[in-house]
Amino acid sequence: MSGGGALETLRVRGRSRALAGDVSVPGDKSIGHRSVLFAAIADGRATVRGLSGGEDNRSTIGVLRALGVAIRDVATGTVEVEGRGLDGLRAAAGDLDCGNSGTSIRLFAGLLASRPFASRLVGDQYLHARPMKRVVEPLAEMGARITGEAGKKPNEVYPPLAVAAATGRLHGIRYASRVASAQVKSAIVLAALAAEGVTTVVEPERSRDHTERMLAHMGAPLTVRGLEITVDPYGWDRRLAARDLTVPGDLSSAAFLLGAAAVVPGSRIVVRGVGVNPTRTGVVDALRAMGASIEVSDERLVGGEPVADLSCTGGALRGIRISGELAVRAIDELPLIAAVAAHAEGETRIADAAELRVKESDRVAATAAMLRALGVEVEEHPDGLTVRGGRGVGAGTVESHGDHRIAMAGAVCALGAEGETLIRDTKNVATSFPGFARALAALGAEIG
Repeated sequence: MSGGGALETLRVRGRSRALAGDVSVPGDKSIGHRSVLFAAIADGRATVRGLSGGEDNRSTIGVLRALGVAIRDVATGTVEVEGRGLDGLRAAAGDLDCGNSGTSIRLFAGLLASRPFASRLVGDQYLHARPMKRVVEPLAEMGARITGEAGKKPNEVYPPLAVAAATGRLHGIRYASRVASAQVKSAIVLAALAAEGVTTVVEPERSRDHTERMLAHMGAPLTVRGLEITVDPYGWDRRLAARDLTVPGDLSSAAFLLGAAAVVPGSRIVVRGVGVNPTRTGVVDALRAMGASIEVSDERLVGGEPVADLSCTGGALRGIRISGELAVRAIDELPLIAAVAAHAEGETRIADAAELRVKESDRVAATAAMLRALGVEVEEHPDGLTVRGGRGVGAGTVESHGDHRIAMAGAVCALGAEGETLIRDTKNVATSFPGFARALAALGAEIG
């Protein structure tokens, strides 16, 4: 990566040689957030290993420290957390900075909703453009008082979020979520742990279930039946058991390396120690359906999460349709799938993915702009994209729109193109995949 102060540029030369080798990826940031946060409200000391080192996880750690939690850096990617118990957090001296992390701000909104002190959750310019009504509304139904700012959409709520001091216990609710969102679900569950009565969240589709797995492992009064998650604190002693945890490799990060192997002819790579939670493997299913050969080996459980090694061999790619529960399971990787689709014969239709429009950027519009910058024909829809692939991908200049996944998807698409492509504003890649360019370079890509 080169030049430009805060706005760094990534240079990618396409179709130079096949990719080959073994590589690992940073720890799964979704699991990393939860590992540290849940350890902070447990009783006792816990060691969390395998953290990504990315800025998003560091934001969560910074907020917890501001709330009085002692977190000691033991080694690279390893921290020791002194749990303060469910009721042991203390008021921060100032704003709680969540950086670019939507997971951090939404989970902390749920955690802090029941506290007897006020808090103010802030972030960077991109986080302040992300909608929060989906979290604020159910928490308000439980009795929380959270206010935000007006923004580009009427009747929506945006950060900063002011969380008022609770004057009594929150109460349980039954909430039918309009979106399949692990962040929304997790915020409600965290609030429910400190509430009176039973809380049930019903999802339209099953979202990633790291929160349910981890909290159940720590002794929370939580049950899952189909699309319903219930917290029933009756008779519970309000204590979470501290558990040492190892964070598996991030499948969302691994997906970009698998996608790169899929678009560069003759490639074969292996990514070691990746989390393969079935609520997250939609991208693997999609790439396989497109013609990439992906093998899963050495499957094992690590801290209750399934982990395996993934290998990918490129092949002739074809367009597919992605919708319904597959779109939910691959929601964060859809820009990458669109980038691979540019190299596939025929049309790829991504549907039921309106959620993409409220991520770090409007990922529908940003992905379409990325593909057009490389000469790919693409059509936007309210809920997704149609990519007309197999017609050639050229070099160009791609704007990341401040979104790490757009930057990485653009780089993958460019690896299968002719000539050199510039990806602008790539500092954001460090939020989730520090060392992204180094990992690709280690596999033989001309990138830097």
